[in-house]
Amino acid sequence: MAGKMPVLDLAHVECYIFPQDESRSMNFDLPDEHRMIRDSVREFCEAEIAPVAQEIEDEHRFPAEIFDQLADLDMLGVPVAEEWGGLGGDQLLYTLVTEELGRVSGSVGLSYAAHTSLASKPIENFGSDEQKERWLRPLATGEYLGGWALTEPGSGSDASDMETTAERDGDEYVLNGTKQFITNASVAGSILVKAVTEPGAGYDGISTFIVDPEHDDGFEVTTVWDKMGLNASPTCEIQFTDCRIPADRLLGEEGDGWDQTKATLDGGRISIAALSVGLAQGAFEAALSYAKEREQFGQPIGKFDAVRDMLVAMDRKIERARLLTHKAATAYDDGEGVTRISSMAKLDASEICREVAEDAVQVLGGYGYTTDFAPQRFYRDAKLMEIGEGTSEIQRMVLGRELGL
Repeated sequence: MAGKMPVLDLAHVECYIFPQDESRSMNFDLPDEHRMIRDSVREFCEAEIAPVAQEIEDEHRFPAEIFDQLADLDMLGVPVAEEWGGLGGDQLLYTLVTEELGRVSGSVGLSYAAHTSLASKPIENFGSDEQKERWLRPLATGEYLGGWALTEPGSGSDASDMETTAERDGDEYVLNGTKQFITNASVAGSILVKAVTEPGAGYDGISTFIVDPEHDDGFEVTTVWDKMGLNASPTCEIQFTDCRIPADRLLGEEGDGWDQTKATLDGGRISIAALSVGLAQGAFEAALSYAKEREQFGQPIGKFDAVRDMLVAMDRKIERARLLTHKAATAYDDGEGVTRISSMAKLDASEICREVAEDAVQVLGGYGYTTDFAPQRFYRDAKLMEIGEGTSEIQRMVLGRELGL
């Protein structure tokens, strides 16, 4: 493996510093161990992911080798307890890693976030010890990736309006239905699936199940979508047809599914906020580098007011989004309720991401519209940040409810 680095742990970390403009306040108030791991991940991203980021996107190829390397670095279980094979880090550390991945590849960052925040953490938070040993440990150690299946073709933003059912039959449940836009489903070793166990009970009738895509008969990936961006991260439609799974695959109790979903989305929104910050940072750095090198009328274009002011605004927006995202992650680590702050971070960071990526394309002009330069990729990737984990419109609704409106 080219550029392989030693396994990281919180007690002993080899620090790799990737040269950067230290005028940017990337190190504020971070514990030393967080900064060291972030810098190590940054070097890995520059050495192993950045050179192939456009290639895997063009080929619509999931880069399994990159995730094997991330597993070697103990990065696939960052916020999972060491007891279950994880690194034992906190939400802030996980946020930093997600940002660094997004800074070079939105696709890698998205599959990583779905694996960690959506597929792994719910098992740690709601699973039995037996489930954690059987299903969480291989996720945390990187034996395979995970997925999380909530959305359905007809549900859209009303995620609770689902038709997938799970009927108890002796010592088994029988799953039937379709899930849509499921990240990692075609490469996952386990998927957490939401299904109705009590029709007519609304939110109280939803439960969560652990599905084994390789061994459970009746599971099928029916579509891997071609998308506007993020094509190195598989987004799938999956079908359950009389899919029988053992009853011990129920996560928690029957009817716990929606409360589990809400708690998971609180952390998931922080994930998308972090990924948005990373994408924006990558787009900004590409535009800044270009503006310093590209000359017109005898000077770098960054010296012209129009371009300079655009870059200054981009930098300001990213720092604001980063601060809000780190505040949400810290509140999560402190055990505070984070529905409001995570929704706010996701909303602001995702919209800032799209704005910054669009401006990065503009700074490069015609070159920005070509695949020879990175801003077009960041721009296409950025749009999903305003849709996934709840659209911007849903975030505004959540924030209104938090204000009692």
